[in-house]
Amino acid sequence: MKYDIVILTDSRYENPKTTDWYIDQVLLEDSLVQKALEAKDLQVIRKDWACPNFDWESTQYAIFRTTWDYFDRFEEFFTWFEKTRKIVQFINVPEIIYWNLDKHYLSDLATKGINIPATIFIKKGEQQNLKTIFKQSHWTKAVLKPAIAGAARETFKITQADHNDYQDDFQRLISKESMLLQEFQNNIVFKGEMSLIMIDGKYTHAVLKKAKVGDFRVQDDFGGTVEEYKATSQEIDFARRVLDLCPHKPLYARVDIFYDNNNELALGELELIEPELWFRNYPEAATKLAEAVYKYLQQ
Repeated sequence: MKYDIVILTDSRYENPKTTDWYIDQVLLEDSLVQKALEAKDLQVIRKDWACPNFDWESTQYAIFRTTWDYFDRFEEFFTWFEKTRKIVQFINVPEIIYWNLDKHYLSDLATKGINIPATIFIKKGEQQNLKTIFKQSHWTKAVLKPAIAGAARETFKITQADHNDYQDDFQRLISKESMLLQEFQNNIVFKGEMSLIMIDGKYTHAVLKKAKVGDFRVQDDFGGTVEEYKATSQEIDFARRVLDLCPHKPLYARVDIFYDNNNELALGELELIEPELWFRNYPEAATKLAEAVYKYLQQ
C-alpha cells in the first residue's frame, strides 16, 4: 500500500485498547485531521513514529501531530528523524523542526525584536549558581526549564527566598543539558496564557490556558484548564510577526503569548513540531490545514 501522507502519533495513541477522556481527545484531534485530508482524495495512514515495522518508503510525506513521547526519548527520536528525513518529506520542514526543538530559538526571535521574558541561557556544564543569578538579576521569582523539553519536564519555580533548596537540582540539570532561567511572569498565573493557532500563516482560533490554583504550569497534565478565547487584533498581529521572523514558513503553528510583568505582549513558546491545536474547538481549522497540506503537496 502506498500513502500520500502519514499522520504521526506515538505508541500510546495509535491503537489504544482502553481510553480515557485524554486519549479520546487525542483520537478526536487526529481523526479530524485524517478525515479532512482524506476529503482531499489523499491516501492517509496514522502511525506511531517509532513503529519498527512500518515501511517509511511507502509514504511521500509525514506530518507531526500527537508524538508526545519524543521529549522523553530524545536520542532515539533524533536518530529516527535523521534517518527518516532522507526518505520522507516532513511537514513542517526538518530545518524548522531542528530550530524549534531548542528553546534558543527564543533568543533568535528576541534579537529580531520579539518581546520574550527576561531569560538567562545556561550552557551545559557552565559554572553557575542560583545565589549569584538572583543577586545579579534582582528577580524575586524565576522558572527553570530545559532548552530541549516538553510537557513541563524538569521545570521548577524558584524564589529568591528558597533558591538554596533548588541548588542541587540546578547543578544536576546544568551538568547534563542546557537550561533556561526566566523571570517569573505573574500574569500567566493571574490572567493565563493565550494559544493562537495559525494555519498557513493565518489565524484560525485560540484558547486561554490557566494554571490550577497554587500551581504555575498551565498544562492540563498538571491540572490546568483550557477555555475558548477570541484573540484581539493586536494579539493576532503579534503572532503573525513571530511567524514572519521564522527561518522557514511553518504550515501550522501555535503561538503561546501572554502579558508580561510590564503588561506588554510577550512570546512564551512557539510550537512548530507537534503542538496541540484544539481542532475539536474549531473543526474548520482541520479543513484549513488539509487545504494547506494539499496545496503544499501539489508544489
